[in-house]
Amino acid sequence: MSKQPPIVAELGRPETPDETAARKAASSKAYRGSQTVRNLVAALLVTVAVVAVIIFAVPRGEPVKAEEIDVAGIAAGVESTMESPAIVPELDDFWRVNAAELQSGATVVWEITLAPAADDERGFIKVAQAFDADSSWAPQRLNGNAPTDEVRIGGLDWDVYKLGDAGANANVSYAIGTQAGDDYVLLYGSRSAASTADLAESLVPQIRALSEAS
Repeated sequence: MSKQPPIVAELGRPETPDETAARKAASSKAYRGSQTVRNLVAALLVTVAVVAVIIFAVPRGEPVKAEEIDVAGIAAGVESTMESPAIVPELDDFWRVNAAELQSGATVVWEITLAPAADDERGFIKVAQAFDADSSWAPQRLNGNAPTDEVRIGGLDWDVYKLGDAGANANVSYAIGTQAGDDYVLLYGSRSAASTADLAESLVPQIRALSEAS
């Protein structure tokens, strides 16, 4: 005796072959749909996990402090190359050194770029020692401008260059220079006349030593 197909409660009778096929197809479709959702959720979780790893792997804390420039060490090399003393500013906590280099050319120049260490201070001053040069060299750094005045600082006479917008570039507004033996020392930048004079006065002992050694 053959087994009778089960009666489906919703129908009150056995399913026809077409109804059975339709039910299985619907079930299969629902299963595939649920798997797609699960896969999307799993992929999202993996993405979130990767992002979290990247975020927490990035080093935190204070920015790496820029390496200090060894002005004295560089100056020693300059003195060896030029066989002549090189000026080294004795700086307090107000200043930081942004650059120090020996520049070649028709006139060899030892130049140090200084800027205030504090974030609320602005401007810069370049200290340039032109070897075997006089005041006629300075206009090369100052867009051809000649001195307009003279000032006494630390017992020495300094040429004054009031540049304003006519400076070597828009950032240079003031400069002073003096002879130091066979060399010419020029301080130029965007700091005030008073700030530049303070730095110049700190260089006077070295400038006098250069003059005496010539």
